[in-house]
Amino acid sequence: MTTVAAYAAPSAKAPLERTTIERRAVGEFDVLIDIKFAGICHSDIHQAREGWGEAIFPMVPGHEIAGVVSEVGPGVTKFAVGDRVGVGCMVDSCRECENCKAGLEQYCTGGGMVGTYNAVGKDGEPTYGGYSQKIVVDENYVVRVPDGLALDVAAPLLCAGITTYSPLKHWNAGPGKKVAVLGMGGLGHMGVKIAHALGAEVTVLSQSLRKKDDGLRLGADHYYATSDPETFKKLAGTFDVILSTVSAPLNLDAYLSLLRTDGAFVNVGAPEEPVALNLFSVIGGRKTLAGSGIGGIQETQEMLDFCAAHGFGAEIELISASEINDAYERVLASDVRYRFVIDTATI
Repeated sequence: MTTVAAYAAPSAKAPLERTTIERRAVGEFDVLIDIKFAGICHSDIHQAREGWGEAIFPMVPGHEIAGVVSEVGPGVTKFAVGDRVGVGCMVDSCRECENCKAGLEQYCTGGGMVGTYNAVGKDGEPTYGGYSQKIVVDENYVVRVPDGLALDVAAPLLCAGITTYSPLKHWNAGPGKKVAVLGMGGLGHMGVKIAHALGAEVTVLSQSLRKKDDGLRLGADHYYATSDPETFKKLAGTFDVILSTVSAPLNLDAYLSLLRTDGAFVNVGAPEEPVALNLFSVIGGRKTLAGSGIGGIQETQEMLDFCAAHGFGAEIELISASEINDAYERVLASDVRYRFVIDTATI
């Protein structure tokens, strides 16, 4: 066991505070990672404040982790000391179910994936995330950060990157396809970059035009305000795919009207409240209302390689650990462009 410094929420809705946690000893197939940077995801706030249901406390959030390997177990073959690596939203799964064997570990049906935090590992102990100095992870749930990506801008890719890359690939975003990204935040800005790099015609749908210049700079071809009723008239029947990154309830019927026949509205934002739907909105036009959750380990590696090949990471604001609670409030106020990343040397 190793004692490391971390920032934890001691209870639901309580401010995060500096503490220490125990990391397990490095096992045969484990990798010890010195965490260098950890992104702040809106999911961290949902869970630390029990917006998605009862949670485990104390909680050390953080599933956008980038660092350097400092020790490997004797059976490790994929990584060596000094390697630049990342850890995303899961640190284990059953490995035996159909989905795990297909590289879809995020949809594990043999007990579910083990979350990087706010979960219980196979050892019966709570998992603690990336707002900490070190983490021990099985090598099969670690990915390599390509040399072309700086660790600070790579960290958010471990959630925001893969959460947008996976559905865009699955729904065949690419040349000849019109893709709308709904929401221009931590997830949305990565959706714009990735959809553009895949070759799609990209439109941002945002509440206002406040971030229009950024959207166009990051690869959007068009930018519309959803607060303007004319937007829904003008864009009716336009899109092949709408990727919704919004974590607030939406008028789904209005957004489904923007799809072409056989179009798909894909949710990656997860509101805390249920949403309503008139089924005629999907019946007319044979439309799909869908969801997508992160990606498997192999696909996460593919995403990192893709981003490196196209020369981009996340747009970040680097903060010290003492600024985490202020950063949470700023995320809720949409006051970040576009991902807070903690310099874990300050923990």
